[in-house]
Amino acid sequence: QVQLVESGGGLVQAGGSLRLSCAASGRTFSSYLMGWFRQAPGKEREFVAGISWSGGTTDYADSVKGRFTISRDNAKNTVYLQMNSLKPEDTAVYNCAAKNAYASGRFSLRAALNSAQTGQGTQVTVSS
Repeated sequence: QVQLVESGGGLVQAGGSLRLSCAASGRTFSSYLMGWFRQAPGKEREFVAGISWSGGTTDYADSVKGRFTISRDNAKNTVYLQMNSLKPEDTAVYNCAAKNAYASGRFSLRAALNSAQTGQGTQVTVSS
């Protein structure tokens, strides 16, 4: 397993941007599928985005497609979530996720991440 530490959350006005980072420990980061989930108060956990080992495959929830971008830097053991055009409904705790597995496409990427380990999370609050 890897240890995951998220950062970059905060309070932002609607329409603004934030960039979340997730630093992972361990020497095999490049063999981990990575992703982001979020959970708002009173709601179930929701998949946000996922990325394959090399970054060549990405997947997004429909609710964030076109606004959020996931990326990774394997040299820095870090995955990022760039969030633009934020909306109040994006308010949630965002958790980084890591899964030591292979995914052949977007469907298997999301399926694998559903059983991934997650970090402690970082709060994102979007005011209207």
